[in-house]
Amino acid sequence: MSKNTKILVFAGTSISHEDAAKVLDATYWPPISRGDIDKAIRQGYVTIGIIDGIFFSRAAVAHKEIIRAIKEGITVVGGCSMGALRASELDVHGMTGVGQIYEWYRDGVIEDDDEVAVATNPDTFEPVSNPMVNIRETFKAALESGIISDDEFSHITELAKRTHYTERSYFGITKEASRKGIIAEDKASELLRFCMESECNVKREDALLVLEKIKQIITE
Repeated sequence: MSKNTKILVFAGTSISHEDAAKVLDATYWPPISRGDIDKAIRQGYVTIGIIDGIFFSRAAVAHKEIIRAIKEGITVVGGCSMGALRASELDVHGMTGVGQIYEWYRDGVIEDDDEVAVATNPDTFEPVSNPMVNIRETFKAALESGIISDDEFSHITELAKRTHYTERSYFGITKEASRKGIIAEDKASELLRFCMESECNVKREDALLVLEKIKQIITE
């Protein structure tokens, strides 16, 4: 397939442009912010995928921008991060949502923007903190593996949620949990090792689902 200049995907944090391009032949722009959809409309894109977006450092993509694109006949697919958040709010207007995180927002399982927000390298957009959705699911997996108890899971997850999204990391959370006596030091080390080796990367899985959904739509 030659490069499809009519498909645009906003990504770079949950999945790199290089990895995304291996799945879907499209044009890739950095995480979406206010005004980018209107720019995409002017440039003639007919299918737009929203994976990553700007949350707090600049104005986030506006609902009205997406609705305007949909009204103009543009297919907008979202999931994973900002895409999941906006799709859960705008699926009634015709935005297509995919993935576990989209479903959690849609069904009210999670509500806060900080569930998917991460601190990023300003030059590469790569994450330098861990998202709450990944942390919670990874701790659940550790619970199911017998590494932590139900009470320890509840308290360490609460600790992670109280931590500012820019400072969330498996290293920092397990260290603080040990310092506060939530879990023993040796168990904190075991949990950290599990998190580093067996993270449940829900965001990346959902990013791939967005790309696969677009691929399905354009071949129908």
